[in-house]
Amino acid sequence: MASMKEINLRIKSITGTRQITKAMELVAISKLSKARERTERCRPFYNELYQALCDISTTSTAKDSPYCQAREAKKSCIIVIAGDRGLAGGYNNNLFKLFEELSADKNVCVLPIGKRSVDYCTRKGYEIISSEYSSVEDIDVGDCFEIAGSLCEMFSECTFDELYVVYTNFASMLTQDPGTLKILPLDASISANTSDNHRFMLVEPGAEAVFNSIVPDSVAGLIWGTVCESFTSELAARRTAMESATSNADDIIADLQLKYNKARKSSITQQITEIVSGAGAE
Repeated sequence: MASMKEINLRIKSITGTRQITKAMELVAISKLSKARERTERCRPFYNELYQALCDISTTSTAKDSPYCQAREAKKSCIIVIAGDRGLAGGYNNNLFKLFEELSADKNVCVLPIGKRSVDYCTRKGYEIISSEYSSVEDIDVGDCFEIAGSLCEMFSECTFDELYVVYTNFASMLTQDPGTLKILPLDASISANTSDNHRFMLVEPGAEAVFNSIVPDSVAGLIWGTVCESFTSELAARRTAMESATSNADDIIADLQLKYNKARKSSITQQITEIVSGAGAE
């Protein structure tokens, strides 16, 4: 059995760790409420926007826009939205695993969002478009418009041929599902509009001019939606992980306290035995 001093030092060490995990849990909880509310507000807009873009791509005028024209995918661009830090269970690892599956056998360039994403893509040697979005928490709508404008321009110039985003969907406080979303070119097969009566529209001043105006703004909305989902998922995953770590620390401390009490009892018993033996010898 370990000595009382060793057990006491271990209890102090675990107690210090517990204070850290509890503090991180409380910070995640304090941020999670606001992030979850923002995600729930954005989700209907995000879903309707994506469906509307797919519906537009089925119209007779869509063929005039480069954003609706599928071409051979010689190069793909992937937006990878990961966390700003670790200690969130399998949140980052699950996302990177999905990213590796998507990028397998493809010539890809990457726009990482989040410190962990920037570090991962740099370490793996991927072609990085920009490293300036290294904090998911600090991303705002203006940043999303900037990202969308730049990527849409690169797509129209054929710098790459398709655009994906890899993010984490917030399903519940206990479930966060990594997923992918193909943004460009617009996919008509996803459209919910099956009526031919709505496939013809008159666009002024011209389809290409209108599409070139609305698609970048719409892509910005999609990116903002995935950023909100990912940030909320990161906080939920961290809260769950830190809650579990705090609970485990409590169990370890209780077990060590029991061992300490047993060691103390054994020590006292031994001292009494020695005193009694010494008195008997006299």
